[in-house]
Amino acid sequence: MREIVLDTETTGFDPETGDRLVEIGAVELNGHVPTGNTYHQYINPERDVPQDAVDVHGLTYDFLRDKPVFSKVADDFLAFIGDAKLVIHNAAFDMKFLNAELKWLGKPQLPWEQAIDTLEMARRKFPGSPASLDALCRRYGIDNSARTLHGALLDSEILAEVYLELIGGRQPDLVLADATQSSGPTKSIEVKRVSARTTPLPSRLTDAEKEAHAAFVSGMGENAIWSKLS
Repeated sequence: MREIVLDTETTGFDPETGDRLVEIGAVELNGHVPTGNTYHQYINPERDVPQDAVDVHGLTYDFLRDKPVFSKVADDFLAFIGDAKLVIHNAAFDMKFLNAELKWLGKPQLPWEQAIDTLEMARRKFPGSPASLDALCRRYGIDNSARTLHGALLDSEILAEVYLELIGGRQPDLVLADATQSSGPTKSIEVKRVSARTTPLPSRLTDAEKEAHAAFVSGMGENAIWSKLS
C-alpha cells in the first residue's frame, strides 16, 4: 500500500483571501515503510510573504521570487502523489490550499477521502492532550531538534515517524496471521496443529525406575491419588 506523507507552507491562512502555497514536501511510504523517494518544491507565490508567515517558515519573497510558480510544477506534483493516500497533519488546511491552487488551474480537485488526518488520529487516541506535531514528537521520543522553523520536507519526514507510531509502532504490519482467514479488520493468529504420532515413542523409564515408583506409591496407602490414577 502506497502512502504519501505531505506538508505545505503558505503565505497565510486562507487561499480565498489571496494566500498561496510557497513550499510542498512529501515522503513516500510503501507498506508503512519509507522508500527513500521524496518530493520537495519551493513555489513562487506571485505576491509578498507577510512577516508573520516568514516568522513561521523563514521563506521570504526575495528567496522565492526565482522559484517556479505552481502551474509549472502541478503536473509533476500530481504524478508523484498519484492516487496514494495523503497523510497530513491538520489535513483540512493543506487540502484547502492544494485544491485552491488546482482549481485556479482548472484541474480536478483532490478528494477529501484521499487524506488521512494525523491530527484527528492523535485527538482520538489521546483525548484532551496536546496534538501538535511537536507534542507528538515529545510523546513518542522522536528527535525534532532540527525543526527550528517549519519546513515542508523536514516536517513530512518527522510526520512519517509520528504516523507510524500512531498506527501502532514502526512495524504495524509485522503480525502472525492466517493468510486464508480474516474476520473484519483484524486478522486471526495462525495456529499450527500437530497430528498425533502413528507409533508412540518408547518409554524412557528403566525397569528399576518403574519398580521403585510402584513401591513408592504402594507405601502411600490405598487412598493415595496415584493408586486411583494408575
